Amino acid sequence: MVRFLVVPQWQGSPAPRAMLLVDGASAIAGDLPRAATTVLDVPVEAGESLGTGVRRLSALLRTRELLSDQLASDTVVIGGDCSVTVAALAALPGGTDDLAVVWCDAHADMHTPESSPSGAFSGMALRAVLGEGEEQLVLSPGIPRERIVTVGMRDLDDAEVELLDPLTQLSVADIDDADALVEAVRATGASRVWVHIDVDVLDPSDFAGVSSAAPFGVSPSRLSAAIRRLRDEIPLAGATISGFAPRSPADAVDDLGSLLRLVGAVA
Repeated sequence: MVRFLVVPQWQGSPAPRAMLLVDGASAIAGDLPRAATTVLDVPVEAGESLGTGVRRLSALLRTRELLSDQLASDTVVIGGDCSVTVAALAALPGGTDDLAVVWCDAHADMHTPESSPSGAFSGMALRAVLGEGEEQLVLSPGIPRERIVTVGMRDLDDAEVELLDPLTQLSVADIDDADALVEAVRATGASRVWVHIDVDVLDPSDFAGVSSAAPFGVSPSRLSAAIRRLRDEIPLAGATISGFAPRSPADAVDDLGSLLRLVGAVA
């Protein structure tokens, strides 16, 4: 049975109102099956950088410890900010030697502490999955570039563009073909896949509750169909749904239909 692990971490986000991510995680948790759902008691305080280039590092490390104690096979992690995926992969039962990662996100998340304009770890999350960045947070060993498939990236910093070239990249238009994602993951040679979804990959006309919206995104129905097709062909090791930051309870209700469609696709 799929388990849900709700991780309302906000400390990795660069958004001025990052704590809206706590509200978003709570809103999703309210519609999950109670018996299969665990909510982590993550730190509320901001935390300290501990002399590194990562803001709020101490809180991020504490959440990582809590998540590692709770993660099991067939877990869907509900964020919080999108960097929770790094901690989940670090704790994944069976390791990551046979794993591909599908990274659905409007942003590249390919900074390091040296290049990041904000110092927020969510903007470094995919780079950390590759094993590069702040050593206390990165995945070790990292996932090789040939086993990363990105979906829907369209809002990139100049410093990130060249770094994405070695990765398999699917555009928003590519997802119109539900088989495109299956073929891309199959080409990695991996026997399992982790699907990471930052909800800002969705088009703002379909989904409002994000901190940094990017136009011309994926529709919830197209993304869900592609992920369901992927699950038919390749076992899911787990998944993340992150980045939900509703500005009010009413806004949360408006977006929950799309969110539950994504939950159904990965679970």
